[in-house]
Amino acid sequence: MRVSYNGLWKLLIDKNMQKKDLIEKLSLSSTTVAKMGKGEKVSMDVLEKICKYFNCNIGDIVCFEGISTNDEVK
Repeated sequence: MRVSYNGLWKLLIDKNMQKKDLIEKLSLSSTTVAKMGKGEKVSMDVLEKICKYFNCNIGDIVCFEGISTNDEVK
């Protein structure tokens, strides 16, 4: 299952922000933002920080792609 942060990237565009602005304003590491750019999982703490900053819900910034009924729960 892949994680999509397209909602976050669209939000950044709407707010006229770049990824580097997100790093600076929220004190995120560039590694974390790079992981998000690759569709990798990041901690809930990071997602919570982003949601608080933009006053949004987690579903506004992240979603799962490729979910099937055969996916194992780990």
